[in-house]
Amino acid sequence: MDTGKKVAIAGTLIVVAAVGIRVWMIHRERNAPIVAPKQAQTPKLSEDDLVFLKKKRPDSMADIKTLIGSKIWVSAGGQMDYYPFAGRRVEYNKKAGTLLGAEPLIVKDAVEQSAPKTATFRIPGGDRQVSLVFTLPNSPDPAKEYAVPVGYRQDGQYTFYTDEIFFYDDPHQLYKHWGPEIWKAVDSHQVIPGMSEREVQLALGQVSRSDSNDYGNREVVYANLGKPIAVTFKNDKATTIQPQQTF
Repeated sequence: MDTGKKVAIAGTLIVVAAVGIRVWMIHRERNAPIVAPKQAQTPKLSEDDLVFLKKKRPDSMADIKTLIGSKIWVSAGGQMDYYPFAGRRVEYNKKAGTLLGAEPLIVKDAVEQSAPKTATFRIPGGDRQVSLVFTLPNSPDPAKEYAVPVGYRQDGQYTFYTDEIFFYDDPHQLYKHWGPEIWKAVDSHQVIPGMSEREVQLALGQVSRSDSNDYGNREVVYANLGKPIAVTFKNDKATTIQPQQTF
């Protein structure tokens, strides 16, 4: 057999072999057992995660004034200073106190006023600062009016932070699964062993620091209005509670 024929036959055999291998691979793929795809694990949600927190997203004075006559509760505990309100004016030079977590307020009005720099630490002053006028129903003088900054006007545009500062529904009902013992501690602004980070934050305020991002498994120091407290959490339960000298 001459060389040309040998080369032709060899080429044919190579093609036949390649086709045979491809047919075998297709057969194996089609007859292989079906393997179900791995399902992504859904994170386990706690009862707290399932709580619906209402948002109003106000963007005008008309929107913010819809709160007049309603009861709201403080979410951003330990952050918002409030002032006496008299003669239709916010008395910025006379700080009355700091709003505490879960504290109820009765909204009486919403006003605009130029604010000094001392009152713009949390809420910008803008061209005019907007404050909610309110009373404290649980205070010794439930008729006395106060004002707390909640937003500002700049170049005719309003920005409000009420959704971040307040609960529009009673947190005692939103988080009723916490139970009476926890709520007693929260309302008295104290910490007891077994409280979660969320519960302690509402009790002592949002001003805090920690060297770890491992939520529920770390030490957190809360400013607690000048009486700092360090709380160690394990599996999102308070295990040790220690007063601190400084924040």
